[in-house]
Amino acid sequence: MGDHARSSLHAAAVLLLHLLLSPATAAAAAAAAEPPYTCGAGAPPNIPFCDRSLPIDRRVDDLVARLTVEEKISQLGDESPAVARLGVPAYKWWSEALHGVSDHGRGINLSGPLRAATSFPQVILTAASFDPHLWYRIGQVIGVEARAVYNNGQAEGLTFWAPNINVFRDPRWGRGQETPGEDPTMSGKYAAVFVRGVQGYAIAGPVNSTDLEASACCKHFTAYDLENWKGVTRYVFDAKVTAQDLEDTYNPPFKSCVEDGHASGIMCSYNRVNGVPTCADYNLLSKTARQSWGFYGYITSDCDAVSIIHDAQGYAKTAEDAVADVLKAGMDVNCGSYVQQHGASALQQGKITEHDIDRALRNLFAVRMRLGLFNGDPRRNRYGNIGPDQVCTPEHQSLALEAAQDGIVLLKNDGGALPLSKSKVTSLGVIGFNANNATRLLGNYYGPPCVTVTPLQVLQGYVKDTRFAAGCNAAACNVTAIPEAVQVASSVDSVVLFMGLDQDQEREEVDRLDLTLPGQQQSLIESVANAAKKPVILVLLCGGPVDISFAKTNPKIGAILWAGYPGEAGGLAIAQVLFGEHNPGGRLPVTWYPQDFTKVPMTDMRMRADPATGYPGRTYRFYRGPTVFDFGYGLSYSKYSHRFVASGTKPPSMSKIAGLKAVETTAAGGGAAMYDVEAIGEEACERLRFPALVRVQNHGPMEGKHPVLLFLRWPNATDGSGRPARQLIGFRSLRLGAMETAHVEFEVSPCKHFSRASEDGRKVIDQGSHFVMVGEDEFELSFMA
Repeated sequence: MGDHARSSLHAAAVLLLHLLLSPATAAAAAAAAEPPYTCGAGAPPNIPFCDRSLPIDRRVDDLVARLTVEEKISQLGDESPAVARLGVPAYKWWSEALHGVSDHGRGINLSGPLRAATSFPQVILTAASFDPHLWYRIGQVIGVEARAVYNNGQAEGLTFWAPNINVFRDPRWGRGQETPGEDPTMSGKYAAVFVRGVQGYAIAGPVNSTDLEASACCKHFTAYDLENWKGVTRYVFDAKVTAQDLEDTYNPPFKSCVEDGHASGIMCSYNRVNGVPTCADYNLLSKTARQSWGFYGYITSDCDAVSIIHDAQGYAKTAEDAVADVLKAGMDVNCGSYVQQHGASALQQGKITEHDIDRALRNLFAVRMRLGLFNGDPRRNRYGNIGPDQVCTPEHQSLALEAAQDGIVLLKNDGGALPLSKSKVTSLGVIGFNANNATRLLGNYYGPPCVTVTPLQVLQGYVKDTRFAAGCNAAACNVTAIPEAVQVASSVDSVVLFMGLDQDQEREEVDRLDLTLPGQQQSLIESVANAAKKPVILVLLCGGPVDISFAKTNPKIGAILWAGYPGEAGGLAIAQVLFGEHNPGGRLPVTWYPQDFTKVPMTDMRMRADPATGYPGRTYRFYRGPTVFDFGYGLSYSKYSHRFVASGTKPPSMSKIAGLKAVETTAAGGGAAMYDVEAIGEEACERLRFPALVRVQNHGPMEGKHPVLLFLRWPNATDGSGRPARQLIGFRSLRLGAMETAHVEFEVSPCKHFSRASEDGRKVIDQGSHFVMVGEDEFELSFMA
């Protein structure tokens, strides 16, 4: 497809979105409210904490010193009251923006005059694009729309508790849909660029840490990925995690969020890790995040996480002990009122000091000042000109459509079942409970979208004779109307089924017990496929993986699309893929396991397989067992090839790195020699970097956006050393025209990319061969002194 045709189709798609824009949202653009606050109103003149010319730490110290003890304690909950005598306004810390500004939480009000915000695909689908630039632009839009809502007087805070970057370790986890998937490198990259976008930073390079457009918060720190499984809840779960798994799986996304993204917020999780509640873990919050990673910002608890330390976990003997545990560990604000209620008695009993309170307050007020909230009239601030007309703009809605298009994954396409032809499809059967409910496109933690249009409504615009049958009532599919669906299927040229899951099956506080499609879904699908005139198309709306082995092998099911929860523009994006107006290029960000995997307890946090006990391991890096679909899998309407270009791929000579042999040690597992990365040193590690140049060609008849995934493979990953089978070390998304060739260069850092975690958590590089792979092509690099 040529550029002109593509842009015309895209313009038409965006126009359709705007024709569906709700009148209430469109009218809101002209309705700006008064600015929410002027610093120091009613306070003595020339008060230093309002002087924007002073360094932030001096302003914070001045403000904290003016507060009484009672006023200080009052500020330690997510709803912080005003201090009228100083002109300090009330503030609400809890706002949400997982995949668009949301009215979940307490800080955002989208009940008018602004009543909507751009609703992007749920994160798991956005991640499937493997496109960091797309992720960054989504973060940028969220930052702009957040500031617009605030400037319009409909927000009492600018601190947003997103992104969720916990590794999608177990396919049953109800909140896996909120994450970028199962790979820690990918999750870390998503965290860094999304946070930079939200906070108003460039996608890479130095940042101005004193100036925030909005504040992003990486959650849930750490090893949190269980809601409620067979009676084990997140509130009491004690995650038993090895130092090795903590270092190479659970913590890397948070490290990247802090070091690369410069996030201004972190949320500690409900669960314990090795017996210690994360919000009460000094080693985690203060030593690791602040001291080791250089975190500059505030740390919040998850909601009511402080209370459960005493009430549910029994870790703290009294409420005052719980308050002391979290403040001394490094937590700053409690989502909830527990610290506000028990802080004074904890102080009176000598379990905390005023210094502990002041430490937390300095972090909290510093973030509010970095947001410019103590800089006088908000209309005169850097972001004061962002108005309601910058919410739900054509550009923002176009980006929501692009994200949905680029994330959709083509899982099966036998016999060229897709794309469909408008000229040949004279009648279309649309079947499934997920086809005619716009809310089901959104996943969880969504805000009111700019547009509401269902897949059925869009497809009715493509094929005039479109007939619909729900087939069953919801994802549970315990009330069916299969005969009606069969009748529709037998009477039309082509059939598209919209099946999968919904938020009754997977969400916060809900984990799945099974990986198969719920209820009578399989029976419905097979009955429709048997009745249809030709192989049917199955579209799956779900966050977590499902075992659809039956559909994968059934010749009467010609094609399968996974569309996640594709957001406000999802219906249009799906239709464009079905009818060949967009060439699908998404790749799975998580392994799809068979139902048999449910024998593995969700509570087993080990990543690595244990052949002696039959434990299969987790994620593509360590799992040893059959899969339905692999991590990184995805088809296209085009064929692509990849190969390394020898002239542009120049590994260094390891023998020239002085001192390597001196740090040789013996591996705990397998007896192989290895090198300690810390002992190699930053200077030597820098000299080891080298470029890897990859030639990519589109051999198909359509242009497409194609992710290029670069992996590291160890030749002996099963020798007991704990090495991953393979590890994603880089990825890039390219747009290639029909028959077009392009080159992409990856920078490979052996200290970063070839290293693994030893059993004690140290980063080490094994001596010997390492294989860098792209597609089926690979080259060997021997790491020898």
